[in-house]
Amino acid sequence: MAVTHIPIKGVEERARERVATGEAAAAFIAGGIGCFIIGLLTTAAVISEPLKNALNWWNPAGPLTGKTGVGVIAFFISWAIGHVLWNDRDVDLRRTFIITMILLALGFVLTFPPVFEYFE
Repeated sequence: MAVTHIPIKGVEERARERVATGEAAAAFIAGGIGCFIIGLLTTAAVISEPLKNALNWWNPAGPLTGKTGVGVIAFFISWAIGHVLWNDRDVDLRRTFIITMILLALGFVLTFPPVFEYFE
């Protein structure tokens, strides 16, 4: 009677395996880019009337639909590019996290009314 041995990895052995961090880094950066684009368009729409009109994709909501729509499109495009570039690579997540936080902070500041109203 033949006995088949199925190797089962232990917890320590699985913990030592390296996991590529490129996909996660691409998602972090893409989120930061999307938020930054929304903030940038919020301030730019205050400065430029033609841009404000171009971002008005649906009249009941006004230019907010265009700002968020472009931000979401920027997120998906940058995520796809980052995923292709960093697929199966080890990326410094600490540096990626710092860059993401900077982009999020800039995006937040640019959507803050005293900031974009300054340009009116």
